[in-house]
Amino acid sequence: MFKNKRILITGGTGSLGQALTKKLLKLDVDTIRILSRNESKQVDMNEEFNDDRLRFLIGDIRDKERLIKSLEDIDIIFHAAALKHVPVIEYNPFEAIKTNVIGSQNIIDAAVAQDVKKVICIGTDKSVSPLNTYGATKLLMEKLFVTANNFLSKEKHSTEFIAVRYGNVFGSSGSIIPKFLEQIKKDKKITVTDKNMTRFSIRMDKALNFILDCTESGKPSEIYIPKMEAYTISDIVQAFQNLYPNAEMETIGIRPGEKLHEVLISEEESRDAWDLGDKFMISNPNWISDKKVAESYNGNIKKISYNNEYSSENVEKMSTDEIQNLIIESKKQI
Repeated sequence: MFKNKRILITGGTGSLGQALTKKLLKLDVDTIRILSRNESKQVDMNEEFNDDRLRFLIGDIRDKERLIKSLEDIDIIFHAAALKHVPVIEYNPFEAIKTNVIGSQNIIDAAVAQDVKKVICIGTDKSVSPLNTYGATKLLMEKLFVTANNFLSKEKHSTEFIAVRYGNVFGSSGSIIPKFLEQIKKDKKITVTDKNMTRFSIRMDKALNFILDCTESGKPSEIYIPKMEAYTISDIVQAFQNLYPNAEMETIGIRPGEKLHEVLISEEESRDAWDLGDKFMISNPNWISDKKVAESYNGNIKKISYNNEYSSENVEKMSTDEIQNLIIESKKQI
């Protein structure tokens, strides 16, 4: 469905945006517009990709007028722009609301104004029962997207809004492996919040395939969650110490707004959650009944049991050997 399509990626100069761009260029898209605020990253990305199908637009999702102009003749939007660093957002909550919440509302309004066919927002496990401001703003982003279809006249508008939600992308910018590698390079010491902590993990290639699959087959007002592996911080530390025996470890304690374990589907959400085989889906009960959900998937779907929380604590964990291999791969890319 991507061949000859015109696509816009918000936050397109970030780790996900660049990886998604590379993937889409292989699918014979017509044009990809990269919308972001960072001109230096745009210049670097333009030089690295060197592809005449790319268009670089300086802009901010807070600016609805700029968005409307940017979305002219666009078929698909991938909404990846956000303020993301938990400690920074805890200190600057007003700015996070302007970008993550109001900016997302602007995306919805601009997409409807330009009659964009599909809009996919990229969510996070931190939006589930949020403990920090970042998670709360991403929860509101999801709520906006799964509700947007309710208010559109099907006779006048064909835009579909879909949400995807997943955990940490292993080895991406700002994630734990690059952080530890930089710390070792700097002073041979890694700082650990809590060795009992667990986190979901997804490799970038799997995240990209998941996003594109949901874009192609996803239905409006639904949230899609991949079935994921997880890791413990203690196993990450062990893998690093196996590779770097001289590295020291310092425990600094859980930071404000952090959870010991992350959750992708809460107990409360499980009442509207479905198993699709390779992924889960959370339906919007205000939009569609359980009977119609089952019919829309031709019966190839089953409800998960109520109170069945999907947590990084209770899923299969990556082995130390797997983590070591990923550390080696990440080191090559830095």
